[in-house]
Amino acid sequence: MPIVMRLDRVMAERKITSTELAKRIGTSTVNLSNIKNGHIRGMRFSTLEALCQVLNCKPGDLVDYLSPEEAAAEQSLGEIRERNYQ
Repeated sequence: MPIVMRLDRVMAERKITSTELAKRIGTSTVNLSNIKNGHIRGMRFSTLEALCQVLNCKPGDLVDYLSPEEAAAEQSLGEIRERNYQ
């Protein structure tokens, strides 16, 4: 899918845990994990706004669009990483 979530990167840069972020935006850690891993079909603007407020970022820092070529390259890289961890 060419739309990808970059929440994990922003969280790492801000040195905030999933538990702390979930608490501060008022959602469950499971819901935050789904957002972080891109296992969602949509997101409320209120959730996006809360993420941006807590992380001091803009929506474009959290959501990215990849061209079909970039998406294929990223997927290939992900498959290589998975094989290396097995």
